[in-house]
Amino acid sequence: MKKLALLWLILAAESSYAGIRLKELVAIEGVRDNQLVGYGLVVGLRGTGDRQQSIFSAQSLTNLLLRMGVSVSPTLIQVKNTAAVMVTATLPPYASPGSRIDATVAAIADCTSLQGGILVMTGLKAPDGQVYAVAQGPAVVSGFVAGTGSNGAQVNHPTVGRIPDGAIVERAGTGMKLGGTLRLQLRDADFTTAARVANVVNEKFGQIATAENAGIVSVGLPAQYQKTPTEFVSELERLTIDPDHRSRIVVNERTGTIIMGKDVHIAPVAIMQGNLTVEVQTQLNVSQPNALSSGGTTQVTPQVDVGVKEEKARDVILKDGATIEELVRALSVIGSTPRDIIAILQTLKSAGALEAELEVI
Repeated sequence: MKKLALLWLILAAESSYAGIRLKELVAIEGVRDNQLVGYGLVVGLRGTGDRQQSIFSAQSLTNLLLRMGVSVSPTLIQVKNTAAVMVTATLPPYASPGSRIDATVAAIADCTSLQGGILVMTGLKAPDGQVYAVAQGPAVVSGFVAGTGSNGAQVNHPTVGRIPDGAIVERAGTGMKLGGTLRLQLRDADFTTAARVANVVNEKFGQIATAENAGIVSVGLPAQYQKTPTEFVSELERLTIDPDHRSRIVVNERTGTIIMGKDVHIAPVAIMQGNLTVEVQTQLNVSQPNALSSGGTTQVTPQVDVGVKEEKARDVILKDGATIEELVRALSVIGSTPRDIIAILQTLKSAGALEAELEVI
């Protein structure tokens, strides 16, 4: 039987989150990225582009040539050196016209590789239908494909490429203008953490912060920062917070990985574990007549052996106030396997003895 690897990460609540910057815990409402998407053509491929049956590729190439003054029928054009692609990019907040962002191209037809291709100028639109950036340039592909059919070889994913700094911003995004009140969004909503954020901000700048709910902390702009709100946000982001978190155990049964916090408590419980193994073996014996005998024939006779092995039950008794760290040590002492421990954790949760959220992925 394949052995499962066991990974224990014991995270101490008192030290794992101590001193976390507010910058890592919250985001300012309205200061966000915007996703862009466009449809374009990658040209210059070495016969690895779309095939003739990809009608829209030929139509797109025909329309592109028509805009350049070349008229040709879509049925008379070969597109094996051209591939239709979707182009995606992320417009960061406060990106100004003229700045560059990365773009990603992905084949949408039957192209086999984008290696060596160049993206023709493609407009990238936001959900409002406006073009915010224009992408163009050579695509960097991390894979390749060689050969055809059963004699082919492929490394990584050759139908997706990236164009570093390949898109130029043409229109500024919808960045928020810092006003008299800032709303801080907690990346992990928690009432205790929200209250702690408000307390730390008030200790530093006075009574200007209020925790509206588990995910929003409202902060007023102090009078001395009315003309320099950016400096206030910089000071705000440097504050350190000790956030709270829920007790959680994450189990990956496929790999035998178990990640849990040290502060998880277990109710008083007794755990008893034992294994019963039944093994059935069949051995084929060949019986044949003696030499020079007459009338005898060779026969195959099966011999079946049944063995039963039962291990003695191993028990663990946890008293009131026991932590998951003590459970880990106890289960390790009795030689429990990762699969045994996963089953024990699930049983503890069903019995109501595990004071934590159990998540199986």
